Amino acid sequence: MLNISKQSVSDAVHEKYELHSLKTLHTPRSAVILKRWLLAIVIILAVILVLPWQQNVNGKGEISALTPKDRPQNIQNIISGRIEKWLVREGDLVQAGDTLLVISEMKDDYFDPNYPKRLQEQLLAKGDAIKSYQLKIQSLDNQIIALQENNNFSLQKARNKVRQGYAKVTSDSTDVIAERVQVNIAQVRYDRGEDQYKNGGLVSLSELESRKLKLQEVQAKLISVQNKLAISRQELINAKIELNSINAEYAEKIAKAQSDRSSALSSLATGEYELSQLQNKITNVDIRRGQYYVKAPQEGYIVKALKAGIGETIKEGESICTLQPSAPEMAVEMYVRAMDVPLIEAGREVRMQFEGWPSLVFSGWPSATVGTFGGIVKVIDRIDNNKGEYRLLIVPKVGKGEQVWPKQLRMGSGVVGWVMLDDVPVWYEIWRQLNAFPPTLKEEPKAALKQK
Repeated sequence: MLNISKQSVSDAVHEKYELHSLKTLHTPRSAVILKRWLLAIVIILAVILVLPWQQNVNGKGEISALTPKDRPQNIQNIISGRIEKWLVREGDLVQAGDTLLVISEMKDDYFDPNYPKRLQEQLLAKGDAIKSYQLKIQSLDNQIIALQENNNFSLQKARNKVRQGYAKVTSDSTDVIAERVQVNIAQVRYDRGEDQYKNGGLVSLSELESRKLKLQEVQAKLISVQNKLAISRQELINAKIELNSINAEYAEKIAKAQSDRSSALSSLATGEYELSQLQNKITNVDIRRGQYYVKAPQEGYIVKALKAGIGETIKEGESICTLQPSAPEMAVEMYVRAMDVPLIEAGREVRMQFEGWPSLVFSGWPSATVGTFGGIVKVIDRIDNNKGEYRLLIVPKVGKGEQVWPKQLRMGSGVVGWVMLDDVPVWYEIWRQLNAFPPTLKEEPKAALKQK
């Protein structure tokens, strides 16, 4: 029955004949309900496909601190030693400068309890030695000045003596010339008298002998003057030799004094070096003795003791315990894939789910999400973690309607986060996910624009 005519006979037929085959031709009630449900689901899905969906980049990480000083740190000892006493327990809150443990010396160079006193005595002795070197240098300086003055006086005296020698030689040379003239005159008179005595007797014998005697006297005087000139010349030579020897003599004395002064300067420099070493050693010993008390660098909680027993030895720079700062500036370290890093800028909003905090998450509909906390991208690392992932540092988001991060959060707790991008239709996001395309980025966040 096609029910084409307006006059239906199906009811009359059913009432009169009660045919089972005709009864089975009616549509079941359950099929109608299923059809309506399927139609409603299709309509709902169609509406959902055109709803806005906020794209996001997901990642995992853990709770950390924004600044390195707020992150857990290992307290290390500067010197090696033996643990004598623990003054704190795990979980204790300590202030900056509180003593955590006491150690004792284990190097035999520092066993002597009077070692600083011994070093002070050495320091005083070395100071006295330096003063003596300074006095010796001063004495040698005075000696060199005196030698130089004596050298000048001796040179002046020798030069005067040379001048006197020249004058004496000149005087004796004049006497020799005068005596030679006298000898020539006496010789001429004697020869003339001898001729006169032989030829005519004009000169008596006594006169001739007197002239001869005079000649002999003058000749003897000439020899004497010549000898005196030779002595003067010899004295002049000796004066010149003495003048030259004075320079050599005083140069040797001055050189020896300068050599002694250089030796004293070298000893003084060595003494000052040793004095500086002693002063440095005394300071190092004082600082080393202060290192017997390991102190807290800042306020925080003692998390774990890495060295436990009394009498246990520790090396230089070895970790003793872990300290967690008491009031760190909380942040989240989250790692994202390298292909998503170009889409993320500083200032992007992040929604986070902390481990241990119940939440209902719709990553594309933040307004419908319950139990997540807001954050802002603060830092993006320039290098990866050798696994193809980049680290983001996320700080709490402050604003109206934002939930404050719980105070119960602990360092190292796990975090799942979503960096929120732009809004797209749901159908586009499904198509993108099916094709494994990266999210789209239409514009940068306002915070990034302000920074630029």
